[in-house]
Amino acid sequence: MSRARVARRIAAGAAYGGGGLGLLGVAAVGVVLAEVQLAKRSVGGGVAPLPPAADGLYGRAFDGVPLRLALLGDSTAAGQGVRRAGQTPGALLASGLAQVAERSVELRNVALPGARSDDLERQVTLLLAHPGRVPDVCVLMIGANDVTHRVPLTASCRYLSEAVRRLRDAGTEVVVGTCPDLGTIEPVYQPLRWLARRLSRQLAAAQTIVVVEQGGRTVSLGDLLGPEFAANPREMFGADNYHPSAEGYATAAMAMLPTVGAVLDVWPEPERLEADRREGVLPVAVAAAEAAAEAGTEVTGARAPWALLRHRRRRRLTTPAPGPDVAAAPEG
Repeated sequence: MSRARVARRIAAGAAYGGGGLGLLGVAAVGVVLAEVQLAKRSVGGGVAPLPPAADGLYGRAFDGVPLRLALLGDSTAAGQGVRRAGQTPGALLASGLAQVAERSVELRNVALPGARSDDLERQVTLLLAHPGRVPDVCVLMIGANDVTHRVPLTASCRYLSEAVRRLRDAGTEVVVGTCPDLGTIEPVYQPLRWLARRLSRQLAAAQTIVVVEQGGRTVSLGDLLGPEFAANPREMFGADNYHPSAEGYATAAMAMLPTVGAVLDVWPEPERLEADRREGVLPVAVAAAEAAAEAGTEVTGARAPWALLRHRRRRRLTTPAPGPDVAAAPEG
């Protein structure tokens, strides 16, 4: 069965109930879970600090009403593994967005380390508790804990779909960083590395379908950090040798910033697609499968059942100074 058909089946199961874990099955996922937990103990040389509080106003030098940015999800969205607020993905995105939009950005982060997709209901409720303070854009990063804790993929996608629907109904734009590739975790060996990668990509592709169907956009994280982790493990790992370091989070934020800016109309949209970069309008399930296989790929809805697949050009992000008052400018 093709990757696109598997993703569509999982997404359909999320919408109509039923379904399961996909092609791997419960037993295989249980083995992957055990190996991932072993990998955590093997690579972990320390204890990850609690994510630093990064909420606040970025880009104070700019005039006008601040844009409101919110982050939801798990430890990756929270920024676990770094010690300075300015090194978290929320701070990096807020700083970069302030520079691109030339407006200050108010950041609120409700992500929870260890969260699975079923926690998104609580997180969304927190954000929407004050109707007059609804974010302009929400960034979600979720999925890895669903895989390692054997949450059925259909259930995981159902929770995500409902969260995106509620946010879109409230009037906020939504960008989802899909499930990262757990096959990049060391030392998960073959064939378990292959199984972890396959299940992660199945979830990422299905997430893309349900998010696009609810009017959001996705950016595939996939193995985005894989080459950097392999080439510079001391630089890319955090204090616990498992969560990303400041450089790792900057890499993820750099990939997501163009899409975050685009949904707010502050990042220029190209006049035409670039065929040499394999951009195009595809059936949504095909676009989702393609994106899951290549990190940094954006998928947004076109006329149903089509979706637009795009590889946005990134800008280098510098790490901001401690605290939420100093914005980091993306370089050309």
